[in-house]
Amino acid sequence: MHTLQQLTSGELSSTEPSITRLQLAENLTKFPTEIFDLAGSLEVLDLSNNKLSSLPADFGRLKHLRILFLSNNQFDHLPEVLAECPKLEMIGFKANQIKTVSEDSLPLQTRWLILTDNKIEKLPDSMGLLSRLQKLALAGNRLTELPGSMANCRNLELARLSANKLSALPDWLFQLPKLSWLAFSGNAFNADLEDAPMVKVNMANIQLNHQIGEGASGVIHHANWVKKPASLKGGDSEIAVKLFKGEVTSDGYPQDELNCCLTAGEHPNLIKVVAKIAQKNQLGLVMKLIPESFYNLGLPPSLVSCTRDTFKEDTEFTPEQITKIAFSMADILNHLHGQKVSHGDVYAHNTMIDDQASVLFGDFGAASDLSVLPLMQREAMESVEVRAFACLLEDLLNHNSESYDSTLITTLTELKDTCMHEDTVFRPRLNEIKNKLQSLLVQPELEFIF
Repeated sequence: MHTLQQLTSGELSSTEPSITRLQLAENLTKFPTEIFDLAGSLEVLDLSNNKLSSLPADFGRLKHLRILFLSNNQFDHLPEVLAECPKLEMIGFKANQIKTVSEDSLPLQTRWLILTDNKIEKLPDSMGLLSRLQKLALAGNRLTELPGSMANCRNLELARLSANKLSALPDWLFQLPKLSWLAFSGNAFNADLEDAPMVKVNMANIQLNHQIGEGASGVIHHANWVKKPASLKGGDSEIAVKLFKGEVTSDGYPQDELNCCLTAGEHPNLIKVVAKIAQKNQLGLVMKLIPESFYNLGLPPSLVSCTRDTFKEDTEFTPEQITKIAFSMADILNHLHGQKVSHGDVYAHNTMIDDQASVLFGDFGAASDLSVLPLMQREAMESVEVRAFACLLEDLLNHNSESYDSTLITTLTELKDTCMHEDTVFRPRLNEIKNKLQSLLVQPELEFIF
């Protein structure tokens, strides 16, 4: 974090080497023109958490700017001057008051666009010109439809469309060859899921201890039962409690996450939910505490990797570990789709493993109810998640511990390629993938034939 005084005094423009990143949060109401003194080198500009409502007409002078964050400000329209920045490709205007996105207001090289939690009712037809667009976050707006021109956004991989007013999803969306992570709950066509059978408790039953995790939708605490429901007698006294933040997130509404998580039911590799908190002003899940032997399989995407997970340096997996993890994930996803729930966020960073490659999977923030879709779209949504599975498998294969191409690695690579087929109708179904991987666990040298 920098200070306005550092900027206005010339301290930042005189540094060696030249500054490439600038972050200011000082209740700014006007764009500091001294930022232009950094135009020769500035690549990342973060002016989030201010009170800005406009950008200067000559904003395009920032010729090297690649990343711009202006979240939590007071913009009521997306500034047209963004299109004049020749290298700008990552744009974030989360939690403003944006109603209008004008034609041609976005740079053609845009790869990552975050417009979550605004008031946008319509997107321009020029969205279809964004051929490099990979990641699109639109949750929490007022969209009633997507422009048909977006069928040309053939590099789109991740789309968050939850918490809008869409009356339907367009068929072309499911035909995008690289779409892998899609969330659409909380729209006009979504019916309220019936409450799944689950024990209900309130906060008086629970003693919260220390925080053990946090995501977009809530905070997870280590906790203990103060008064355990009679139906749960004999279970562990230590539990994990996820308290939802009660607001729209980058993935959608917390209520939809809770509903989908409960509808998903039980599976040996899903983090077990034992009760739900559904009292006034507080939603939550009570879960079985994950053993300390489990750790995150991967890390979230970076600004560079965009849609793909990152991993700790020197991370390696044996071919046998990769096969076991892949089987568990395919089995989980097959179970979820059988329950008419899509996960929407199939990533290594949402997956936990232990040293025996046992898997625990969770985080339903981007999950959606498939029962509201027409049958063809429901089947197409399975193909979308098959590609997400393939991306995860590819990430694991990229960290293969063997320096040579074994038969097992070759077979897994062929499976990955098939699951990534550009024509979604040629991708295998989840139950086929599960069965093939199961046979491979028994006979490691068995060849896949699709």
